[in-house]
Amino acid sequence: MDRISALRNIEDALAGFEDDEQTLPELEREVRGILRTYATSFDEELSPYRATGESAVAGVVVVARSRTDAREQLEAHLEADAHFEVERLE
Repeated sequence: MDRISALRNIEDALAGFEDDEQTLPELEREVRGILRTYATSFDEELSPYRATGESAVAGVVVVARSRTDAREQLEAHLEADAHFEVERLE
């Protein structure tokens, strides 16, 4: 997906929200999906990864080249003793 397509898809999602065709949570999910697709399509080495567990980053998604890179990105936002796992999203 190129930048223009991503922007058009986001614009369409916003129009649907404005026309009461979707709720705010539905809009947020759609826009997140568009952004993940865009972020991972221009560089095939990138993949989305989600943190799971009890830490402050649980549920946060990052785009990285590997699970290790994703973990390092997430650890940059945490205290030293936080425990979490990283899973690759498809």
